[in-house]
Amino acid sequence: MRDSDKNGSKNSKGIKQINYVRFAENLNKTTIYLIFLVISFFVIYPLVYIVSGAFTPGNSMASMNILPFSDGFTLEHFVYLFTRTDYALWFKNTLIISVATCMATVVISSLAAYVFSRFNFKFKKSFLMSLLILQIFPSFVGMIAIYVILYRIGGLDTLWGLVLVYVAGNVPYNTWLVKNYMDTVSKNLDEAARIDGASHFRIFFMIILPVARPIITFLAITSFTAPWMDFIFPKMVLRSSEKQTLALGLFSFVSDKKNEFTIFAAGALIVAIPFVIFFLMTQKTLVTSFGGAAVKE
Repeated sequence: MRDSDKNGSKNSKGIKQINYVRFAENLNKTTIYLIFLVISFFVIYPLVYIVSGAFTPGNSMASMNILPFSDGFTLEHFVYLFTRTDYALWFKNTLIISVATCMATVVISSLAAYVFSRFNFKFKKSFLMSLLILQIFPSFVGMIAIYVILYRIGGLDTLWGLVLVYVAGNVPYNTWLVKNYMDTVSKNLDEAARIDGASHFRIFFMIILPVARPIITFLAITSFTAPWMDFIFPKMVLRSSEKQTLALGLFSFVSDKKNEFTIFAAGALIVAIPFVIFFLMTQKTLVTSFGGAAVKE
């Protein structure tokens, strides 16, 4: 066999192998795209259907067309929410509870985490273990005790009573979370500041907090979003209509006496707006702060 024939056969085999590899890569990419497309459809379609229901005339979503936005368009549900219900008041109450819970949780958890991370004192490990044990038990176990305590201190049917419940539930785990992050921050920063005459509070506010910005941002986000649509504790604590939250108010549209699901969808759509704004505001901060962390041990 001539050398040219051998080289030609080798080249043809090499081309076939390259084509086979390309075909396999394209098949894998196509399969992955199809899987993600199916997953995206099952995730996005219910959201689109809810948005469609918020703008669809009528009260029933069961009679809606399977294709979103094919049954007409109306804004009457949003007008109804703000003119014939206390939706604005529900929104205000929920915002007050979420902001107060967020601020109190961040301040208390970060201060407690700094103390556990930077100071040595008697029963330190016992206190830390107690915080960890408190998180083992679900919040429903202590609902009767919570109700009795709020009754004794006059916290029933008050917004501050509900904030107190949320903060008490947030502090144990979040203190552990922030403490573990602060443990990774170099203590050389503390010592250098202390040599310059800085107090513990100044070290905490001027050095530790900026370095712990990623975990503080994460803590603020979770502390704000958790009470936003909680239903169980507002149902237990709040009684009067002027103290209701969004979860309680929206639930009244789909109770046994009412079946106004399209109005519920409109209210739920408005509820999602602060989440989107809050996420867009904090996303860049969170990513930037993670990338620009200071010296760690």
